[in-house]
Amino acid sequence: MADRRLQVFHAVARHLSFTRAAEALFMTQPAVTFQIKQLEEQFNTRLFERGHGRISLTPAGELVLEYAERILALSAELETRIGEMTGQMRGPLMVGASTTIAEFMLPRILGEFNSLYPQVRTRLTVANSESIENRIVEHSLDVGLIEVETRNPNLQSEICCEDELVVICTPDYPLHGERSVTARTLLEYEYVSREPGSGTREVSDAWFREAGLEPERLKTQMELGSLEALKGVVVTGLGYAIVSRASVGRELQLGSLLAIPLQPRLSRRISVVFPKERFRSRVVSTFIEFAKRRLRELAA
Repeated sequence: MADRRLQVFHAVARHLSFTRAAEALFMTQPAVTFQIKQLEEQFNTRLFERGHGRISLTPAGELVLEYAERILALSAELETRIGEMTGQMRGPLMVGASTTIAEFMLPRILGEFNSLYPQVRTRLTVANSESIENRIVEHSLDVGLIEVETRNPNLQSEICCEDELVVICTPDYPLHGERSVTARTLLEYEYVSREPGSGTREVSDAWFREAGLEPERLKTQMELGSLEALKGVVVTGLGYAIVSRASVGRELQLGSLLAIPLQPRLSRRISVVFPKERFRSRVVSTFIEFAKRRLRELAA
């Protein structure tokens, strides 16, 4: 029910980028620009300062953002509460998940949830943890499952379970005989890394720093935004990678890859994140509790 122009404005204001807002809203950039132009004409004032390839909110834009967030939240709450008056669990559920969770943990959970509540229409967005957080803040996602604890003040997170990270390499890679590996050991070998913004990248970089090594000193050969692409490169023997143990079960069974524990052990917390101090529908609340319980059971 909320004005589409306010939805577009909210996305641009949160990203401070027409391009990134268009990607988040699945629109073209000219369409986003047109919507903002219409809103500025309606208010007869500029909402964004533009220059040197960057944009920022004007004082009028800051005021519009404050009201847009309240209007969008109330609009979503109204639609949900009207729907819930039927007493049924139904309606859309927009879930975001980082790559490892989406590919190796979430499919079973979503399938079971759909069996229990067939009138809930779930849409899954797969992106890195940072992107998931941003989309929840801009209201294009209801809930997210990520590999880091959020630092965003607009979000609340609850820890579900722990996930161990390990080194993977081919059976004939020079690391193959190691029972465990330290950061100093890995400094000598070629590294295939996840991209900046990835939860895996964030916790592995922190692990190296805690060992007294800046990640920039590693022999990084590639940075990849896809877990499957990362495993595919490691299978060629180019180098090692650090991934979730849960993500390489098939490759370990087939013998195409080895998993070597890190020393000290490295694990991360899987968290469910959602907007802070915002009305949550019965569908969203039910899914959050269901996902937390099933993730704990699967990790046990």
